[in-house]
Amino acid sequence: MLHSPRALRLRSRSPARRRFSFSLHSLSFPFKMATSKAQPESNSRVLILGAGNFGSCLAEHLGDSDHRVFLWAREQSVVEHFNATRKHLKYLPSHTFSSNVSAVGPALPDAAFINSMDVLLFAIPTQFLRDNLTKLQPALSDKTKLPLLIFVNKGIEIGTDALTLEIIADTCGADVAKAATFISGPSFAKEIVLRRPTSVSVVSFTEAEADKTAALFHQPHFRCYTGSDPVGVELSGALKNVYAIAAGKCILYTRTADEFMASSMLLTSPKNTVIITRGLAEMTCIGTAYGASPLTFLGLAGVGDLFLTCSSSSSRNYTVGYRLGQGETLETIIATLGSVAEGVSTAKSVRNLVTQLGVQAPIAERVYEVLYEGACGRVVHFAGVNDVPGKSTGDAVAELMALPPSREIELATIGRPAEKLLHRLGM
Repeated sequence: MLHSPRALRLRSRSPARRRFSFSLHSLSFPFKMATSKAQPESNSRVLILGAGNFGSCLAEHLGDSDHRVFLWAREQSVVEHFNATRKHLKYLPSHTFSSNVSAVGPALPDAAFINSMDVLLFAIPTQFLRDNLTKLQPALSDKTKLPLLIFVNKGIEIGTDALTLEIIADTCGADVAKAATFISGPSFAKEIVLRRPTSVSVVSFTEAEADKTAALFHQPHFRCYTGSDPVGVELSGALKNVYAIAAGKCILYTRTADEFMASSMLLTSPKNTVIITRGLAEMTCIGTAYGASPLTFLGLAGVGDLFLTCSSSSSRNYTVGYRLGQGETLETIIATLGSVAEGVSTAKSVRNLVTQLGVQAPIAERVYEVLYEGACGRVVHFAGVNDVPGKSTGDAVAELMALPPSREIELATIGRPAEKLLHRLGM
């Protein structure tokens, strides 16, 4: 069983310990990497697991690129409606999908169907990924017939604090994890479907797999940049959702007795600019302490995705923060949001990470406190947290502003979690 960062207690947090440098970008891998079976030059057979907003939009993008796409949905009604109308019952309901896309489900496809695929794309929320990979593992046991494996989920698993790479290694083995490819970057589903210019990062430990994935997705309106730091890209995709919640609830408040008046900030607000800039600094510090390259956080998956997610009402995580700032409870927001905001669950794991890595991430910590220790002064009953004295968004902002002066940029370079992960993968 792969040890998660939660279990990796650092022996020392002294300055001397912090000077030890380990990062993925400095490594070379002289050994043979796992690779997927040869991809056809065109008309790939693609199974997309997860018919949510992003999975559906990627299905349309690949179908429109003349690939044969099968979109797996857990609801029978979604499957039947899609195949009858070529429209999604829940997402993009007015859009007519390409004739190259059809829906399958609600049962998971069997091994024969999996083995007939050239590509498996996982658009399943991180918290449900382990269970589905465990069920699919027997179909992925023959490494000579491995499909191209692509993951687009963004989050950290609750309870284990595991990245997707670790979940893959736990369920399907190190060879499959080394062959996995990750797509991340500043993109919204509707923008892709409307063929608006989009650029993303495509990364894998195995360069050939990243190149295959880029070739599969690349179009004049969809540009792919390849890389080799999946840990950094995974952390970027997970962490930026937490800071998007902070940006959404970044507030103008006035104090009358013990009450706060909250409102969402405009993109041009200095406070929102501070959230984005300091959020990037915290993300980079957490990432380098974990073992990722600091340069990854300056790319599309890092600052690019952070800026987009923190400044658009189309972002689910921004919307959660905005509605918290309006005084709604987390329970109500989750029940009515309509799709998963991964930053809500990721905030728990991030709090564990910053403690275990010995880094400072005050914005991330305050997001956790507002989510799980009260929103706008109200008690939150969510995810097992009950009757906790409420912490208001106003209190959280006041605490952040009252922190003592500190260095603006200070990167930790311990890297122990990534070192353990690479050892688990035999790298």
